[in-house]
Amino acid sequence: MQALHNTIQKGFTLVELLIVVIILALLAAIVVPQFASSTDDAKLASLDTTLGNMRSAVDLYFQQHGEYPGELTAVDVACTGTDGTGTGGAGAQGVQAFLDQMSLYTDADGGACSVKDANFKFGPYLKKATLPPNPITGVATLEVINTGDLLMAGTAANQGWKFDFVVGKFIANDTTDIDGAGPGTETYDQR
Repeated sequence: MQALHNTIQKGFTLVELLIVVIILALLAAIVVPQFASSTDDAKLASLDTTLGNMRSAVDLYFQQHGEYPGELTAVDVACTGTDGTGTGGAGAQGVQAFLDQMSLYTDADGGACSVKDANFKFGPYLKKATLPPNPITGVATLEVINTGDLLMAGTAANQGWKFDFVVGKFIANDTTDIDGAGPGTETYDQR
């Protein structure tokens, strides 16, 4: 006859498991907010860098042309390549003129062309024909206005950028309060 052996199973008690779970929850409560904070800081740093790059490109265009991009037409009859299509001004035509003048070669009058020659010797000021997305909202749209307001602030939620070609101000066009200082303050690096 076989002898029955009682085996004793070793393991954790319910109390020990609960203590471990509580300790892990406390650690998570301490660590997780730190990751969220670093994400916001990274977005603000990326916004500051992107704004600086765009403002430098706009300033260089102004130094070479005496006008800000988007104000004058980008259409030029002397172009031997692909001609700019934006006719300038506030609104959609100003947006297209801004993109043409910043991403193609330009002449002294702001006319844009895809081919560099003796007339089209300036630019391009952006490496890509598209705007970078706003790091806060992830949107790469542009609103071109002509109000001349140096205190212009972001006005549209979930938008990309806003540019006033009268004063050359380029800002993030959002009302997000990512830094806790109030909506629209993410445009802190203003002209």
